[in-house]
Amino acid sequence: MKGSNLAPRRRSGTRRFAGRAQQDHILDPYQAQQKLHEGTICPQCSAVYRHGRWQWATRMEAAHEQLCAACRRINDNFPAGIVMLRGDLAREHKDQIISLARHQEEAEKKEHPLNRIMSIDEDTQGIVINTTDIHLPRRIGEAVKHAFHGEIDAHFDEDGYFVRVDWTPEAELLAKRARAEELSPEQRVELAQQIEAKRLRGKAPSI
Repeated sequence: MKGSNLAPRRRSGTRRFAGRAQQDHILDPYQAQQKLHEGTICPQCSAVYRHGRWQWATRMEAAHEQLCAACRRINDNFPAGIVMLRGDLAREHKDQIISLARHQEEAEKKEHPLNRIMSIDEDTQGIVINTTDIHLPRRIGEAVKHAFHGEIDAHFDEDGYFVRVDWTPEAELLAKRARAEELSPEQRVELAQQIEAKRLRGKAPSI
């Protein structure tokens, strides 16, 4: 349509709300406070502590055993990160989104064994992904945004090691804009068509 001023307003990058974990480099409290023995193995996931970090490596004979931070968080059901994926689009494309999240986890976990998905919960509002670290949620959020558009906001805890990443579908962004602006009847019809197209296809409107 000519003269339309309803094209989605995109921000460059992701909105970030930095907390102390980002500003002051707060360490994960689940990390061991004392230096581990070289070759220490996690008896739960078999990750090996070598050269100052956990990695996937061959187990040494007579190695010390100690749970890694990721397995301790999983056992305590205490996530360091959460990805919130709400709305009709998340529910309708949940299998694709979960597969996408698992793919990002596998890629991340190859180099960083402590960065994992703890659980994926589904309810009537959408999907919630819990992770063992504060980095994987951002990666998952960016992947979902790339595949389904919309916007992600990263909220870092002000006083600790925690992040919540919220993904908002583009249809919901358009609906919020409609509520915030006075639109003509023609513009409201056009906006409704954009919202419905986004809900059905999960793609950005072409207007």
